[in-house]
Amino acid sequence: MKSNEKLLLENKAWATEKIAMDPDYFNRLSEIQTPEFLWIGCSDSRVPANEITGTQPGEIFVHRNIANMVIHTDINLLSVLDYAVNFLKVKHIVVCGHYGCGGVKASITNNDYKALLNMWLRSLKDVYRHNREELDAIANIDARTDRLAELNVMEQVVRLSQTTIIQNAWKEQKAPELHGWVYGLKDGLLKPVMEIKAGSAVDPLYRYDNIQS
Repeated sequence: MKSNEKLLLENKAWATEKIAMDPDYFNRLSEIQTPEFLWIGCSDSRVPANEITGTQPGEIFVHRNIANMVIHTDINLLSVLDYAVNFLKVKHIVVCGHYGCGGVKASITNNDYKALLNMWLRSLKDVYRHNREELDAIANIDARTDRLAELNVMEQVVRLSQTTIIQNAWKEQKAPELHGWVYGLKDGLLKPVMEIKAGSAVDPLYRYDNIQS
């Protein structure tokens, strides 16, 4: 049996089990989506948002990319953010990185990953550059990479606060709160590393005073 065929069989088994436990499960799920959370996570297959948080389908709106980046020219990310904030009215946004992240590890090297990946990893290199003194002082490469993963999550949370989408939502909705977490592959635990309350001060350089809803 091909691996893709196995996935289809597993899907049928899962759906059958859900209906056996709750015959109306999919009917309810198809009618409405009211998640409280937007999850911006890494594409790494070992960090599935629903599973590691014990949540059900419909409870978390998810966007994933390499190394959980918030890049201000990424239309995919911005469209998800806009929809989650202005239409789903999420109350919380979580940026979740993880220890042992391949993207973070790659950004520390001088390897040429070709045009697209080099461009993507550039933002991670910028995070390293802004924290060079602290990171260079960490001799162990794994510990340095893990600290960069934390710093990267913190930077992405700050970048969220710099968007007009978030600043406008804070003005009109008094939400969402922004959270930075890092997931441990070795222990399965989420570590909070940053939180920004709705309406918090934004660096004046990135603050928009004439925001319109």
